Amino acid sequence: MDKLITCLYRRPSATTRLICFPWAGGGSIYFAQWARLFDDSIEVYSVRLPGRESRSQEAFAQTMDQIVNEVTNTLLPKLHEKEFAFFGHSFGAFTSFATAVTLKQKHNLEPVHLFVSGVSAPHSESRSSVVKKSELSDEEFLRYMSEAGGTPKEILQNKDALQMFIPPLRADLRVVENFIYDKPASPVLSCGLTCFDGTEDNPHDLDAWKDLTSGDFNIHKLPGGHFYLKDPANEKQLVKYITKYLETAEMDYL
Repeated sequence: MDKLITCLYRRPSATTRLICFPWAGGGSIYFAQWARLFDDSIEVYSVRLPGRESRSQEAFAQTMDQIVNEVTNTLLPKLHEKEFAFFGHSFGAFTSFATAVTLKQKHNLEPVHLFVSGVSAPHSESRSSVVKKSELSDEEFLRYMSEAGGTPKEILQNKDALQMFIPPLRADLRVVENFIYDKPASPVLSCGLTCFDGTEDNPHDLDAWKDLTSGDFNIHKLPGGHFYLKDPANEKQLVKYITKYLETAEMDYL
């Protein structure tokens, strides 16, 4: 459990757990720190994938199934304790969605809400036209990292630091590029689903996410690029939206 999850603020009396999935190449610390922004009714778990932070000596995940199986098997006992919701940004949106589907199909468990950010739906046709970033040359890859934002300039200009950042990013991009998901004949989830995106990011097919759930569906756009969520003002807005939706989900449950 402690290998997979970072929880900086334990809240045993919380009514809901928000489980956050990192972006490609990301660790667990950013989302773990989100807990300080939520009240005591929400406990934040942040997923730490193999190959980073305290798991730096482990091999990177090669497939989406590998990630989903580890998260599901590790968290399953905790998921029976209280309501839970998922939040995933970019690559994390896909891993959180794939985990939610597996939980529903194999264990009849479902998050009360799925929050996805910064990415088109997994079955969207727009994904087929995207260049495979994991196959870019080192020079092109650095340009991509710079344009996407989210990586401090000090790291982009430090070759030693890049040796730590680039491998997990490439590995995660390879996983998501090989993640093929066809449009389902009917929604695979019944929970509420909310999309967030930056107004200055590359356009994403957010509407297609509606095909995946029979629950409530919403879209919110906040100012900024791909890493709009790192802006403190946007963080506060995200927390406000998430809290509102989880309070609504709790009332529906009661």
